[in-house]
Amino acid sequence: MSAKFQSFAALHVPGDPVILFNVWDAGSARVAERAGAKAIATGSASVSTAHGFDDAEALPLELALANARRTVAAVALPVSVDFEGGYAVDPDAVAANVEKLAATGAIGCNFEDQVVASNGTAARVMHGVAEQSARIAAIRWTVGPNFFLNARTDIFLIAPGDTHDAAMADAAIERGKAYADAGASGFFVPGLADLALLERVAKAVPLPVNFMAFPGAPEAKAVAETGVARISHGPFPHMAALKAFEDAARAVFGG
Repeated sequence: MSAKFQSFAALHVPGDPVILFNVWDAGSARVAERAGAKAIATGSASVSTAHGFDDAEALPLELALANARRTVAAVALPVSVDFEGGYAVDPDAVAANVEKLAATGAIGCNFEDQVVASNGTAARVMHGVAEQSARIAAIRWTVGPNFFLNARTDIFLIAPGDTHDAAMADAAIERGKAYADAGASGFFVPGLADLALLERVAKAVPLPVNFMAFPGAPEAKAVAETGVARISHGPFPHMAALKAFEDAARAVFGG
């Protein structure tokens, strides 16, 4: 297991980012491994949808852990799990849940700073910097130094793209630095597609920065040149797979 921790962390090279084509179960993980993936990462929305649930922790915790366990067992590669907000608010409760996740064999997770209960509502809000830092610190103390805790900020997901500006990037940088001090291993900025702002964040935050690719986003080469160390694909691989399935089904049914 220690070798998987080390190999996964070593993949995060600024300017030469590791590519994570997000999976949703053991079968899709095996496909990604066969296609040449260097590591496996799940996407919470994909996992939830594949199991018939909405995103935002509607998937029961025990089912999320069982899916993680099967995914880890299916491949030889290190597996990181999108664990949303840790299925709790209290730092000790969050840490206990991440400890359960680590026991599945996962070598890391995404951990977001949006208040999960607000996802999908008109009043989406975020935990304060100090509050989220305390949650990260509790996780780190509980799971030890090697677990790759990818601290996600939802600043850019909550705000429309045309409002992203230097002040918002500075707010993200403040969070990134605080999360680093609390024990985070990486910093995830989904929703940020402005390359100048992305470079600003990557240069200022002392953690490997994670960009989320999406249809219409800047190409990977341009993203890499900003200094990011990880490019993931979020729910979009699963969405594409479902679209292909639906198209095939409609062709069969004559729809």
